[in-house]
Amino acid sequence: MEKLKELIMTKGQNLGGGILKVDGFINHQIDTTLMFDVGQELAKRFKDTGATKVITAEISGIGPALTTGYALGIPVIYARKVRPVTMTGKVYVEVAPSHTKGSDAFLMVSSEFINEDAKLLIIDDFLASGSTIGALARLIEHANASLVGIGAVIEKSFEGGRESLKNLGVPIATLAVISKMTDDLIEVE
Repeated sequence: MEKLKELIMTKGQNLGGGILKVDGFINHQIDTTLMFDVGQELAKRFKDTGATKVITAEISGIGPALTTGYALGIPVIYARKVRPVTMTGKVYVEVAPSHTKGSDAFLMVSSEFINEDAKLLIIDDFLASGSTIGALARLIEHANASLVGIGAVIEKSFEGGRESLKNLGVPIATLAVISKMTDDLIEVE
């Protein structure tokens, strides 16, 4: 995804401490053309997994999950961070540390939308340490559902997330890999 890599290099900001700001095109303001291209590319990479649903974490993962689900023709579930009054019945809950917020986030999914028949594809904006994606994988496990793949828009390979998720035994695909972030430097593969 050359356009994605170009945007990271020209509009992404290294805020230090491993934080990459991509608010102008992914996380706060979404470049819709880019996001639909992201969805098409991720769908192409996971088309043979048999996924029946896409799952992500609220809120930054919703854009790429939605466009991937659209391209695959399947529903999208997002794990909520706050339980609304409409979330009745059994709820699966996991905790994931948030690097950008500096605190833990609870991720919740209603058993109404995830069960043992579901084949879930995790899609998120970032693969960094793997903690959020790992929490989503544990939610899938709690529901006795199947995890069929993991995709992310941007991977920060220097944080070791891919390695921490390998034991899940599913394909992992990312569209741009940040191999190094020092000072003002952002190295994209």
